[in-house]
Amino acid sequence: MPTVGEKPSSFKAEAALLPALRNDVAVSLRMLVLIRWVAVIGQAATLLVVHEVLGFALPLTAALGVVAISALLNVVAWISNRAAARLGNREAAIYLAFDTLQLGVLLFLTGGLQNPFAILMLAPATVSATILTRRTVAGLSALTVVAITVLALAHLPLPALPGTTIEPAPIYVLGMWVALVSSSLFITSYNWFVAEEARRMRDAYAATQLALAREQRVAAVGALAAAAAHQLGSPLATIAVIAKELVRDLPKNSPITEDAQLLLSQSERCRTILAELGRARDGEAIPFNRMPFSAIVQSAGEPHHRAGVRVVHDTGAGRDPAGGAIAEPLVPRSPEILHGLGNLLGNAIEFARSEVTVTTSWSEDTVAIDIVDDGPGFPPPLLSRVGQPYISARADVGAHMGLGIFIAQSLLERTGARLSFDNMTDGGAHVVVEWRRSQLEGDEYRTETATGTNASMTVAAK
Repeated sequence: MPTVGEKPSSFKAEAALLPALRNDVAVSLRMLVLIRWVAVIGQAATLLVVHEVLGFALPLTAALGVVAISALLNVVAWISNRAAARLGNREAAIYLAFDTLQLGVLLFLTGGLQNPFAILMLAPATVSATILTRRTVAGLSALTVVAITVLALAHLPLPALPGTTIEPAPIYVLGMWVALVSSSLFITSYNWFVAEEARRMRDAYAATQLALAREQRVAAVGALAAAAAHQLGSPLATIAVIAKELVRDLPKNSPITEDAQLLLSQSERCRTILAELGRARDGEAIPFNRMPFSAIVQSAGEPHHRAGVRVVHDTGAGRDPAGGAIAEPLVPRSPEILHGLGNLLGNAIEFARSEVTVTTSWSEDTVAIDIVDDGPGFPPPLLSRVGQPYISARADVGAHMGLGIFIAQSLLERTGARLSFDNMTDGGAHVVVEWRRSQLEGDEYRTETATGTNASMTVAAK
């Protein structure tokens, strides 16, 4: 029967997903083209209204020429059939940098920072903060600040009615410069951090789905093995019977006697292997899809054993009011439980100095597992944030960044578990996972078990 021990350590596997998930920036060229069309139409309409309707004097030909360059770039992109393409980080940055410079030139022709539309200089950097990397956003923000500074110092006169001029006081221009620069830095930083948090959660959930899919494949292989064991049992029994008869009936000096004995021994070996596939660790035959809770815990921790670290398994089962022992729950071999507990146990084993204590306990109402290691524990400043992706939850966690714990928590919470993380008073991390027993076993399963038990007792009484 395939177990979780037959696959590599998944704790580091999910941590290794970080570069693949986080460095792949792809921006829709179609989206950027549509945004630029909105800007082109708005700019052209504003220029025409100010010049033709309001009668303000401005260099209309030059201004419309700047707008036409943006429109031409969009047309070229559309004709070249790249409207459905996706741009990398660098290409998208070039597009947004062009938008910043184009808007800067347009403002240079229409009054610089004296123009109330100067606030639009924040738009390209703000857009970049939601889709591009931190370094690129910083570069576009710096370009925006440089452009704003140039516009504060050099520009053509602000458009006005013929025969009049508008000259705001220098203190007003300085105030506009301070407002735009500070807004550019604040808004882009704020947007980037909010978008980055959303990307982190998206990537972490994607890693969780990949981990769950891998566990489900392992479970499917195990179910196939169990079905094969069941289906092969009868034909193997027939083969064994015929082999025994051949060995019994053939003369000892027959040339095929040795072959018949080999056939018998190999058929017996196959029967033994198939019997093991349907047998639990304690030798009690149980359905493949359910195992004692303690066996599930041990199976989850098998791939994570490390030299020099001893894993101590203990049970703390309760007793019923009459003083009798409470039966150990039979738990489905859920991929979520196996992978979630595997990540937690792997984390404890990796950071333990010499020992990890795993205590399983159950009562009539609850099932729980306590995992304690003698390692450095969780850093107190980050203890309240354990379970969030991409944080350093251990003193020397390095590249793991809390992704393994996040995956474990997400998967186990799907099964109804509640997790808590703290540190022991004498050092070491302490993780508690707890379920309602009826939810973990399944109310339907418990009802069927109770019904079957009552029926057996009734038959025995008769």
